[in-house]
Amino acid sequence: MEKTSRKPQSRPTTARKRDEILKAAIETFGTKGSTNGTLADIADQVGMTHAGVLHHFGSKQKLLMEVLEYRDKTDVEELVDQHIPGGPELFLHLVRTAFANSRRPGIVQVFTVLSSESVTEGHAAHGYFVDRYRVLRNDLREAFEVLCEQEGVTDRETIDKGSASILAVMDGLQLQWLLDPSAIELGEASEFAIAAIVHETLHPRPPLSDYVRAGA
Repeated sequence: MEKTSRKPQSRPTTARKRDEILKAAIETFGTKGSTNGTLADIADQVGMTHAGVLHHFGSKQKLLMEVLEYRDKTDVEELVDQHIPGGPELFLHLVRTAFANSRRPGIVQVFTVLSSESVTEGHAAHGYFVDRYRVLRNDLREAFEVLCEQEGVTDRETIDKGSASILAVMDGLQLQWLLDPSAIELGEASEFAIAAIVHETLHPRPPLSDYVRAGA
């Protein structure tokens, strides 16, 4: 009796299985974190063995990084050239992203968990988040520069603070929303905060201490 050899999986089949694993990893890492979430947990969700998951991704660290890259890909998959826009359009893109995130809590959760864990020494995603914030701050800085040119603003000392603040407030609102989705509307709150920071960066108002003195 002739032995039948197992046919290798086709590329579409492999791609679908990798996508299943990534989605399971998002759920696992989002709920348990990257430390407590295991490859065995992920394998159980997709009906595979631990070795099967390793076959597709090589290691837990590589899977972790691909989860983050998967999130970045979904953020831009419908954009022209699959890249975030530059200039003032970037601010609107961030608002649209916040509204999109309100419909995909799993991805937001894994991003929030991993970004928090990445501050620890030796974490696999540390370099990813350092680079991510550096690039985004630079993109926002350039967007503010274009907006300043359009608005005739010459005092640009607040641009760096405005750029960092937009990223901070978006991440902070995501955390509040994950803890209690009924407490805030993620998209609307993010839009309000981004607009406020943009206006304040272009046209700074008196310091808060002035309001305190005025009311005294």
